[in-house]
Amino acid sequence: MSVTTDTRAPAPARGLNALGDLSAHLLGVLERGGADMSQLGVPAQPEPEDGLWEDVAVPQARARRNIWRNSILDASHDEYLSFRLDHLDENQKPNTLRKWLKSLVEAKKLGARPSHLNLIMTGNIGSGKTAGAITIGNEAAERGLWTLFVKHATYLTWRRPDSAPRNLKAWEVRKQFVECDLLILDELCGEMDMTATEFARRETIDLIESRIASGRPTAYTTNLRSRRQPGSQGMGVVDILGERLLSRLESSAHLVKVVGPDRRKPAKPLDW
Repeated sequence: MSVTTDTRAPAPARGLNALGDLSAHLLGVLERGGADMSQLGVPAQPEPEDGLWEDVAVPQARARRNIWRNSILDASHDEYLSFRLDHLDENQKPNTLRKWLKSLVEAKKLGARPSHLNLIMTGNIGSGKTAGAITIGNEAAERGLWTLFVKHATYLTWRRPDSAPRNLKAWEVRKQFVECDLLILDELCGEMDMTATEFARRETIDLIESRIASGRPTAYTTNLRSRRQPGSQGMGVVDILGERLLSRLESSAHLVKVVGPDRRKPAKPLDW
């Protein structure tokens, strides 16, 4: 009986054998020197985009910018997405906003709590508070901060069952707005009064308390004074949040008063 010898080249190794051969080859190249990771087909660390921290991967940074953009689209404020601090006028205190944002980025790099945890922007309706606050968010998102925007009344609505967009559960709404690096909470207590429901009060206090306790910064805008003026019929934020929480909020906050005419009004009367 004759024996036939197979002269064909052996089939390439499969599975673990192939991986073992590849690992051995790579280790051998490294031990011999003269080759860097790029020569092995392994990319170096991705180049950070302009303005991002060194430890933020590019895909993650892009994802965070998209999350911010979606939160602005949800609020129908996409007209402000192109705004930057250099676009603001002096009434909107761009230098103060710039310094505060810088302190947040530096604190994030160090894993520290910002010295001024909160920013409170007050002013009359149409004075430019929301535009200024969204501008902070635009630049924060570009620098790698997980930033979200929401109107206070919208947050309260979304915390009710089956009321949030994209099929988010009520607990998921709370989680993202409590845990994001920077929250822009627009129109604080804007649609609440002395008869605010216990649900609204409880949810508001929970959100603010949770962010303060965890050292996560928040920028607030509001048309209300902090406290009711003597003889005034107007309501103050203290009437909703209570003295203790308002005091905690103010104790580590920059206060920015935005003054000026209502920017939403036409420059001259409209002819109907």
